[in-house]
Amino acid sequence: MHADITTPSNWRAASHFDAWLKARGMPGIAGVDTRALTALIRERGMMNAVIATSADGKFDREALKKKAAQLPVMDGLDLVPRVGATKDFAWTESSWDLEKGYGTLGSGALHVVAIDYGVKRNILRLLTDRDCRVTVVPATASLDQILALKPDGVFLSNGPGDPAATGTYSVPVIKALLDKSVPTFGICLGHQMLALAVGAKTMKMKQGHHGANHPVKDFTTNKVEIVSMNHGFAVDRESLPKNAVETHVSLFDGSNCGMALTDRPAFSVQHHPEASPGPRDSHYLFDRFVAMMKDKKPKAA
Repeated sequence: MHADITTPSNWRAASHFDAWLKARGMPGIAGVDTRALTALIRERGMMNAVIATSADGKFDREALKKKAAQLPVMDGLDLVPRVGATKDFAWTESSWDLEKGYGTLGSGALHVVAIDYGVKRNILRLLTDRDCRVTVVPATASLDQILALKPDGVFLSNGPGDPAATGTYSVPVIKALLDKSVPTFGICLGHQMLALAVGAKTMKMKQGHHGANHPVKDFTTNKVEIVSMNHGFAVDRESLPKNAVETHVSLFDGSNCGMALTDRPAFSVQHHPEASPGPRDSHYLFDRFVAMMKDKKPKAA
């Protein structure tokens, strides 16, 4: 089946989506009944798939099925090395403004070290908006390397793969940062990393959460936010230790979507507050992180 990709509808579009994909060697599909696909995933759970193309419309279906069956499963798969930074770099770009475009960092009153498991740029922009000077470091950065940067706080980023696999090298560093009471904020995979660091467990979900209209309740404000989700693993709430309080929960399936420690300055959420589905329902989380860093930062004499 052939279907043309629709033309751009946003006046800011610089090129056609088809051209954008081809320039980056990325595959895409069109003309698919996404409702039927959604129903299939709902019934059978997440599955591996193969995208294939043929000029004459003929396919060796058995060969394609065999190829799909040979794809690796997500359990035990550490994908962070494929997407994270390989060396430190500074981030100074702030959010986009209709009149001015992207802005730049102000005075940089607070210094945040962001551990990069596959960080989204808008997370970094929202930190910069709040006058945070951000240094991004690889997921494999050691405790000494992070502390040498003298952070006021550490951010644990989003990213792909099985959190338990990434945790083999990341969790010991996070544990040490927590022991030193360094203010810590995690999003998505960062949330799972923080949970593993305090002794909780993660589990593979049947369908996972993907999309931009997920209702999540924040027990600390008693409000419901519309958030963006993109994860196939979740924190097992039954495994949370006594010093970890559940702060957010999905109103779709009741799964854990956030936690905060009672004895150390650290909290995290499963959803993506920077993705603006609400569009700004969850931006307060960045303010909460800044307030935590300011409270911990030594006061000038």
